[in-house]
Amino acid sequence: MTIQKHLRNFLEDLELARGRSLKTIENYERYLSRFFKETDIHDPRDVTDEAVREFRMKLNRGGLATRTRNYHLIALRMFLKYLAKKDIKSLAPEKVELAHLPDRDIDIPPHEDLERLLDAPPSSSLQGVRDRAILELLFSTGLRISELVSLDRDSLDLSRDEFSIRGKGGKIRLVFLSKDAKDAITVYLKKRGDMEEALFVGTQKKKPRRLTQRQIERLVVRYATKAGIPGKVTPHTLRHMFATDLLVNGADIRSVQALLGHSSITTTQIYTHMTDRQLREIHRAFHAKRRK
Repeated sequence: MTIQKHLRNFLEDLELARGRSLKTIENYERYLSRFFKETDIHDPRDVTDEAVREFRMKLNRGGLATRTRNYHLIALRMFLKYLAKKDIKSLAPEKVELAHLPDRDIDIPPHEDLERLLDAPPSSSLQGVRDRAILELLFSTGLRISELVSLDRDSLDLSRDEFSIRGKGGKIRLVFLSKDAKDAITVYLKKRGDMEEALFVGTQKKKPRRLTQRQIERLVVRYATKAGIPGKVTPHTLRHMFATDLLVNGADIRSVQALLGHSSITTTQIYTHMTDRQLREIHRAFHAKRRK
């Protein structure tokens, strides 16, 4: 069986058995096809340490970011794991090592900026109350923008303070509504006069359509500018603020991991540096007070 046939079977396994999204499958196909083309490999037994080393060198010299290079290697490792599971001889997946990534430095606005952002949408128009509901929901739940735009009206039962969302990899997690978010969504839905099933739609008079990710990104930027918040602010910034708000107020990292829907706690640990300032203040306030 050719390497392309094995690749096709692997991609079908990702979709049917693992429930990966079509976008993820497209990315894996692109990364692996690039590996086979660059190394001229046609048989699984030809995947060797040397072939992987050559491929890594080409990726590095191609000017790709470290994270992007790692995406290629992660796809290759997943493919090799699939081959091993099917007892097809090839390189052991653990021999594909990822490049070291520097610690991420997340620039998160202070709490007072958050309050100005949430208060920025006007309450006098349907668009304003919709946008306030979007911002409050993002901060209350830590939803990814893709998860937000997929919501329908019946996704939320406003008689409860929680609902389930299907996140990355088809994983379902529970998220919770704050009182502010619940109130904002209630006001917005009462002002809606259409029958569109999507939770967040355009405010045009004709048949409204579900808001796109790009539209939500633009409205967040607009209100961040209006609130006078410096730097880049995106919907994901509100996800960062959701996570750090929980940690600063005493939540344990495992709980934050579950609320964010991270498969690995390593991903969640990027937020722990935000509590360092709080720890510094505690150290200054309480350390070595008995010394002269």
